[in-house]
This record gives sequence, structure tokens and C-alpha cells, in this order.
Amino acid sequence: MKKLEFKVQINASSKKVYETMLGLVHKTTYENWTAEFNPTSTYEGSWNKGDKICFVGTDENGKRGGMVSEIAENIPFTVVSIRHNGILDGETEITSGVQVESWSGGLENYFFEEIDGVTSLKVKVDADENYVDYISETWPKALQKLKEITEN
Repeated sequence: MKKLEFKVQINASSKKVYETMLGLVHKTTYENWTAEFNPTSTYEGSWNKGDKICFVGTDENGKRGGMVSEIAENIPFTVVSIRHNGILDGETEITSGVQVESWSGGLENYFFEEIDGVTSLKVKVDADENYVDYISETWPKALQKLKEITEN
């Protein structure tokens, strides 16, 4: 896995950035910024430490898919860490085998730092080598969308 890092400055409190990013007040705020990855993106589960959460969307044929993950850490307005454990293939969770072995256990970490009403959001992602280009291209777009949603 390759470690990638992305940053964005958002003119809002860390509380607002955190709540908008996770969709805690309105789930649609999460769905809007993650639409950069998949237009049907959503999540099922909760953001509490230790909880299972699935990041779900449908492909161009309407088939459900996504990632099976766990919240490794959640300190409100400060850090969120997600451990990816497998994939969803329709209703089937695949958490072992060749389909997931190259990235299972990978982390997606978010760090929030607010100074004078401006939040610096840093994202560190463990990326499967096969998806580095896609992730490197899409994450900045998603963070720009999160910035727009949060600031408006």
C-alpha cells in the first residue's frame, strides 16, 4: 500500500467541518461531497469508535457495492480513523481472500485543526497501488466539494 496525503483549508469551525463531513446533522452533506467518488455514495452504520460502517454505492448497472469498515478512532472535531476490512459485493461482505488482501486493514485518517475559525483538514489514506492515480485525482475534488458545502 502507498500512503497518500491531502489537505484543505476550510473557513469554518472544526465542529462544523466534522459534522458536515460525516453527515451528522444532514446525511446529505456526506453524500454530496463523496459523490465525487460515486454519485450514489452513502454510508450505513455509525461513526462511533469500534462500530462497523459500510460505505455503499451502486455501479452503472445498479449493483450495490462498497467497503466494509470499522471506526478505529473518533475524537469529535479532532480525528477520525477508519480501518477498511473488506468489500460489499451486492449483499455479500468479503473480508478475506484475494479480492481484499492487497488493502485490507488499510487506514483512512482525518485530522482537524482549527485556528482562528479556519480548519485545516488533513487526510491520510493507505491506497492500493492499483488505485493511486484514481485516488490522487479524486480526493482533491472531493475535499474541494466538502469545502464548498461547509462554507455555504
